[in-house]
This record gives sequence, structure tokens and C-alpha cells, in this order.
Amino acid sequence: MTLESSKNLGGVGALLMVIGSLGFLGVYTSILSLIGLILVLIALNGLANHYSERGIFNYALYGILTAIAGGVVTVAIVFVALLGFLTDIGLSLANLIDVTAVSRIDWQGIVTLDSVWPFLAALVLGLVVLFVFLVISSFLIKKSLDLTSAKTGVGMFHTAGLLLLIGAFLTIIIIGLLLIFIAMILLIVAFFQIRTQPAAAPSPPPQPTPPPQ
Repeated sequence: MTLESSKNLGGVGALLMVIGSLGFLGVYTSILSLIGLILVLIALNGLANHYSERGIFNYALYGILTAIAGGVVTVAIVFVALLGFLTDIGLSLANLIDVTAVSRIDWQGIVTLDSVWPFLAALVLGLVVLFVFLVISSFLIKKSLDLTSAKTGVGMFHTAGLLLLIGAFLTIIIIGLLLIFIAMILLIVAFFQIRTQPAAAPSPPPQPTPPPQ
């Protein structure tokens, strides 16, 4: 893969991630974001090969895998807590599938604070776990972008990584998501700023003409 193709794949992939994050495409949003993420990883792998710096790709891959692991662990915690909650109130997933049976359930009579509290505590625990994994993931991706910035000479990669990390820390408030969104936009710009041709060397200054003898 050439530097030019890595540059274009990365820019297009980051653009698809931005479009996918807007959510106006409905069910296709996740597919578009996933395609964009794969293209960005392919581009970073190309840059890693071009500059002989495997950390560019490895840190990004570890960051993505960490985020996926965080999501899986969080879903598992919430699912187990939900099963425990249903068991406490005498229900099962089979009961919830039957819409008619659900409509006949006396929720006010069976749902108490004692039964809800363990589920809420597990939900909070799941969100904390997801937050920790997200911060670790963004730190690893930032290391990848810092290496990319150092090798390509494009400072925008460093800025995007920094905003991503700050945004991950601030995901507990809305501004964190906004910073992550801005970081993805900067990533588009950063990829397209990569110079695929070395800068031309400046021409030497003209030599003064010696005076006549």
C-alpha cells in the first residue's frame, strides 16, 4: 500500500465515521461507522508499514479492542443484573416475550425498592466499567495518533488524539461527546494533510558576479 492510498483511505474512513455518528441514516449508521473504522485501521497499518513504526497500527488496534471489550463487559453486567432482578420479582425472559402476559403484570405490586436497588447498583457499575475502558481505549488511540503525527509531521493528528482523550474523560457530560466528534473531524483533516511528496529543496542563492579586473 502506498502512502497516497493510506492517506486517502484514512481520510475517507474518518469521514464515514463522522457521517455515521450523526445517526440520521437509521439502521445503516452503525454499518457506515464500522466501514469507516475498518478503513482507518487499514490506513494506519499502511502508515505503520511505510514509516516502519508498528506502534501506529498496534496502539490503535489495542484501543479499539479495549473499547469492544468494555462494551461486552458492560452488557454482561447489565444482563446478569436484569436476570437477577426478574428472578427477584418472580418473572423470566419468557414472560417478557409474551406481550399479553406483560400487560397483566401488576408492576406496582411486585416491584419494590429492595428488588430495584441491586439492579440500579449493577447498572451504575456497568457504566463505571464502560467509562474506564473508554478512557484506556482513548489513551491507546492517542498514542497511535501521536506516533502518526511524529512520523508524518502533521500536528493535527496529535490534536485529534488529545481532544479524543479529553472527550473520553468528559463523557459524563455532553461536552465530552462533542469533543470526540470534533476529534473525528480533525482526523479527516489530518489524513488529507499528509504530504506524499517530499518538499522541494530550496534553490541556492545566486552567486555574486565578481568585479571585472
